[in-house]
Amino acid sequence: MPLVSIVIGSKTDEPLIKPALEILEQLKIEHELLVMSAHRNPEKVREFGKKAREQGIEVIIAAAGAAAHLPGVLASWTTLPVIGVPLATSELKGIDSLYSIVQMPSGVPVACVGIGAAGAKNAALLAAQILGLKHEAIREAYTKYKEQLAGK
Repeated sequence: MPLVSIVIGSKTDEPLIKPALEILEQLKIEHELLVMSAHRNPEKVREFGKKAREQGIEVIIAAAGAAAHLPGVLASWTTLPVIGVPLATSELKGIDSLYSIVQMPSGVPVACVGIGAAGAKNAALLAAQILGLKHEAIREAYTKYKEQLAGK
C-alpha cells in the first residue's frame, strides 16, 4: 500500500517528476504515480483528495506547471500534508507555478519546494522526513541517505 501519492496533471509531466520517484525508490518508500488534472478532471481530483487518507496515503506530492492549481486543489480536499512541486512548463519557466503554489490562502497550506528537478527531489526527501516521524524504517533510510551526503 503506497504511503506517498505523486500526482501530476499530465502524462507529459512524468519526466519532470522522475527525480522524486527515484528518491522514493532509493529510500524504499512505497508510492504511486497518478495523473489527474485539476482543470480537465476536477471531480477525479476531488474524489482522490477526499479518499486519500482512507486509502493509506500519508503524504501527497503534487507537481504542476503554469497556473499550477493541482497542489492547492488537492490541499482543499484533504487534511494530509501536500507538497507542491512547481514545474517549468510555460514561457515563464516555472516562476508562475512557484507563485501559484507558494501563495496559498490562509487555511489551505501547501509546502512548496523549488522549481524543477531539485525541487522534485526535495519533495521526496521532505516526504521521507514527514513519514520518518512515524515509520522507523523510513527514518533510518533517510538518516543513512543524509550520512552518505556528508561523506560518512
